[in-house]
Amino acid sequence: MSSYKFTGEQLTEILDRLRPHLPAKLTTVTPAYGSLRYTFTPFTGLEPKPTEPNRCWEHPNLAYKHLDEKAGRPIAAEAEYELREIARHILDDVYSQARVEWKNARHVAQLKQVVKDASNLWKAHQQALRAVEAAFAYLRDPQAATEWQPAVSRLVDTQDTYLAAAIAFDQRAREIAEVHEQNMHEEMLGYDEALIAAGFPEAKDWLISSVDEYGADYRGEYGRYTAAGQAQRLIKEQEAHVAKVGSLTNQTTS
Repeated sequence: MSSYKFTGEQLTEILDRLRPHLPAKLTTVTPAYGSLRYTFTPFTGLEPKPTEPNRCWEHPNLAYKHLDEKAGRPIAAEAEYELREIARHILDDVYSQARVEWKNARHVAQLKQVVKDASNLWKAHQQALRAVEAAFAYLRDPQAATEWQPAVSRLVDTQDTYLAAAIAFDQRAREIAEVHEQNMHEEMLGYDEALIAAGFPEAKDWLISSVDEYGADYRGEYGRYTAAGQAQRLIKEQEAHVAKVGSLTNQTTS
């Protein structure tokens, strides 16, 4: 609105004209640096999307000059039509901002529905990761040489548990990623910001990738930036190391 200038008296007049057409959740309109700031009662995201009343620009207080002519109303002074133009732009701005806040509220509301047990799944994933790292680290202990096969077998067990936990988390993470993708717009909340608003501040530590990263490909490989993909890479690195140690020391896991 910085390209439109109006006095405080004109703004009061404009808002009086717009009052029947404004969103119910609008609470204040405040001038701010040549523009206007709109404040709303918080949206839930579950109410209908804010939409301008149908053909409100045909109202006599907002109508274009040609509509006055068409309706047989007296033609007003140019200053009146300039005021109406500003009023229509303000109405557009109000509803544009309302839709942004509504979309962000809907984003948060949908996250609340899909996050479910993601926190517990992530904790299980992290616990499984620590277990597989510990089992692998033990293989470097001299004691492991005295029980190489059982030690490697325990590593394999922890690897299986780790991959399963990663896949389980990814199933929930994919649903979260789908909600993020469905709610993309220019003024959307950041992913972490939306999850915090939904009541999950711990989500800043979660590994949430893009939707197309999830699921295994024809080779059984998971996306590079998913929990399962990272698990597969770590397991392959460990397996390669164990195989190399075995070939160099004549150790065998069979």
